[in-house]
Amino acid sequence: MKKKSLLFITLLVLSTPLFSQGYYKDIFMDGGIKLTSREDLPAARRLNMSIEHFVTGKDTEESPLTLQDTIMQQMLFCGSEIDHNGILLYPDGQPRFKLLYVNGGKATRHGISLTQKGKERIREFVKNGGNYLGTCAGMYLASNGTTTDKTIPKPAYLNIWPGITHATKLTKTPTGHFIEPNSPLLKYYNFGNKMHIDSVYHNGGGFAYIPKEASSEIDALPKGTEILLRYDYKPFTKDTLSINNKISAWAWKESTQTGRITLMGSHPEGYTSGDRLDLMSSLILYSIAGLGTPQIKGELINGEERKMDKSTIDNDPGFTKIGDKQYQHFYVNIPKSAKNIKVTLNGPNTYNLNLFMSQNGPAFINDATIMDISKGAQKVIQSKSIDAGRWYISVECATTVEVVKSQWGEVYTGNLSVLNGVPYTIKVDWDK
Repeated sequence: MKKKSLLFITLLVLSTPLFSQGYYKDIFMDGGIKLTSREDLPAARRLNMSIEHFVTGKDTEESPLTLQDTIMQQMLFCGSEIDHNGILLYPDGQPRFKLLYVNGGKATRHGISLTQKGKERIREFVKNGGNYLGTCAGMYLASNGTTTDKTIPKPAYLNIWPGITHATKLTKTPTGHFIEPNSPLLKYYNFGNKMHIDSVYHNGGGFAYIPKEASSEIDALPKGTEILLRYDYKPFTKDTLSINNKISAWAWKESTQTGRITLMGSHPEGYTSGDRLDLMSSLILYSIAGLGTPQIKGELINGEERKMDKSTIDNDPGFTKIGDKQYQHFYVNIPKSAKNIKVTLNGPNTYNLNLFMSQNGPAFINDATIMDISKGAQKVIQSKSIDAGRWYISVECATTVEVVKSQWGEVYTGNLSVLNGVPYTIKVDWDK
């Protein structure tokens, strides 16, 4: 194996969060109303990442938009009777995918088509730890607006990156990109040690706006914004605008609990080889490395049964049912005097629920100290004594839906009830 491949694998392992388990799949790709109807993301295939997508008609005579396109998009993002929270979220509001990728197209028209409820679902996805990657229209959509908007924040946009964008006024033209010194994208690929990526397709995308009167870029950008790339384009564009050295790709993460927002004005998403494929791959990898830390539902008290039976509509995430392939985490403080410790998990045996324990943080199947992964949803872990201190107890729902292909992308069949969550109870007992 070549040294570059070995280096890449090492960096990939080091940059992937240890808690990246507990999601339904890696990527959901939005190619919905007024966006590019992309059905393949080569970088995701290259990285062996699981992906689902949504596409609609292209709003042309050959591929018109239909009422069914609108209905499908609203069901996916806003929710429906079989999936109250929508495809991006678990019943308790936690992210169901690690990454939402939004294609190019018409940002304003797509934002309007999502409706206020759909946009709120995406904001909740990011707030609770899911990551967002947007190119061109997906870049604009994530921002607070553009320099031409009269209302900031722009209502049609998501407003998940609290900054302003500016249109390049460059269409259907490739442009180069300078890699910023110490760019985190260099954790994954060295791009031939050139600090430059050549000829990335560009069609109307933008850049991170810095007012002329700003004392510095860092002061003008939202706090925490990371500059990843800059445009390499010497000619003037429309209205004698120079985009050379303007910020072409950037990232932002509000806190350890929230996901990372990664944005780019150009289009690296369709490439199948070379530095441009490496670019899209690194954008995906860096985005996913921004996963928010797992949320703890609460403390388990000796002898008290905790019921996890609420629905999304109850708006009580600390006691809401578990979704497909999701983990829910609790903790318990075991005193030195505790004897005959018993952890009991009870759920409907038409589902498979797993039980994990660890003292090193939220417990997952790959690092739990104690576990029970037998079939069914009735689990008991018993021990005459265990180390005193804080233990994390985690429940995983191993049951998930089945997937079939349709003209809109993937649709679900099988045990659809899991989309609205599986109820269970969890209890810890010990003798003092």
